[in-house]
Amino acid sequence: MSRILIDGHGGDNAPQVVIEALQKILSDGKSPNEEGSIELGVVGQPEILTPALNAAGIAGRVEVIPAAQTIDMCESPAMALRRKKDSSIHVGARQVRDGHWDALVSAGNTGALMAISKFILKTLPDVDRPAIASMIPAIDGQTLLLDAGANVDSSSEHLLQFAVMGSCYMQAAEGMDSPRVGLLNIGSEDIKGTDVVKVAAAELREMDLNFVGNVEGTDLFLDTVDVVVCDGFVGNVALKTMEGVARFIIHNLRRELSGSLSAKMGTLLARDALKRLKSKIDPAEYNGAPLLGLNGIVVKSHGGANTRAFVRAIMVAHREVDSNLREYTVEAMNQWTEN
Repeated sequence: MSRILIDGHGGDNAPQVVIEALQKILSDGKSPNEEGSIELGVVGQPEILTPALNAAGIAGRVEVIPAAQTIDMCESPAMALRRKKDSSIHVGARQVRDGHWDALVSAGNTGALMAISKFILKTLPDVDRPAIASMIPAIDGQTLLLDAGANVDSSSEHLLQFAVMGSCYMQAAEGMDSPRVGLLNIGSEDIKGTDVVKVAAAELREMDLNFVGNVEGTDLFLDTVDVVVCDGFVGNVALKTMEGVARFIIHNLRRELSGSLSAKMGTLLARDALKRLKSKIDPAEYNGAPLLGLNGIVVKSHGGANTRAFVRAIMVAHREVDSNLREYTVEAMNQWTEN
């Protein structure tokens, strides 16, 4: 059984979306995964969360872990770390550290979540910095992008660690035998890129990874790579750009396909195909970014996630627990440092 604890106060729409997501999972009447069951908990202020759980009819099925404080979305991570030690994120991370819960899911302040999780859980052996890993759509599947915003000044050594962690994730959580790893660059040629990227590329070629070389932004959605490695500044800009483009496409499709009678008729004829397209590019379908490299499982949900997207984030945490990702990564990092 995987025990997933959810931050009841994180995100723009908390606690409503959190409660609705819990209700959705429990109302399915079955385990989220055929291979394992799930236990759900929520951490936060009981005076707010308990009445909401009662109103949703799931109070007896979700444990409430008390936490007196909350962290605002715009709050300084350093201040949140030092001054709000009874926040839902602090308490949730301690619950994971102490083994009471297997994973923490939060849609709260990203900087605070990363800082607090790293301080309380620490990093895995041979990992200097955790990375935010985000799944993005590709032509014939999906691609893992990391780092997506945790480290804006990564060294070549950090990029190597991201590559190992990303490869481990795709093997353990996604069942890939030999994930193809690419290094995001401004060109595929060895002479291009910053000194950090050039050094990282040279060292990746010497590692026991399926490294395919430098990849460009146009490769992110193609079937040429399974893991894309970059620093957090580049990764976050790329990820936010993708989300914006996806919303732009969905918005304009809706407007154009409802503009005339012929367009509406065409929409009816192509309804199933359009639904599949929307599902393929909808950012909500890829919500749930694991913080890889921590000595414990933490998953970041988008702050503006809707119910469906938040369910997806919980499922990502469930899959990480079920696949023993932590142990798999520790073994891989040990082998890498030994070589």
